[in-house]
Amino acid sequence: MKNILRGIAIILLIVACDANRVYEDYKFIGEEGWHKDSAARFQVPVDSSGSSHNVYINIRNKGNYPNSNIWLFLEIVSPQGKVLTDTVEYILAEKSGKWRGSGIGDLFDNQFLYRKNVHFDESGEYRFAIRQGMRAQQLKGIHDIGLRVEKQN
Repeated sequence: MKNILRGIAIILLIVACDANRVYEDYKFIGEEGWHKDSAARFQVPVDSSGSSHNVYINIRNKGNYPNSNIWLFLEIVSPQGKVLTDTVEYILAEKSGKWRGSGIGDLFDNQFLYRKNVHFDESGEYRFAIRQGMRAQQLKGIHDIGLRVEKQN
């Protein structure tokens, strides 16, 4: 009985620690690589009740990723069809070659703040599309690309 209660308490603690999460999802990039014309697409339901949000880009790369950085092209479409495009660069490895982020084996997980204190003007579904902006036709070594939206404290 103690083990069951302890398990329930741990689950509740984990859920409570992530209470600010509005949305989080990952898109798997296949072994063949991330084609320059292929977008990771996310549909994010947002309630614009006046709260501000933080938006994160999550990247899981393998140890065989050939670069220390990654350029991304973002397109964000509001429920009313307004389009915002952006280009961002994130650093995945130190100059010494050591991968940033947390890692298990040959997989490294990074969460980068894309925008802080975002006020969504409209309630509804926002569509995010993320494309790789590197020179490679097929960018190898990226395992997953993710998006997280959370309410700001």
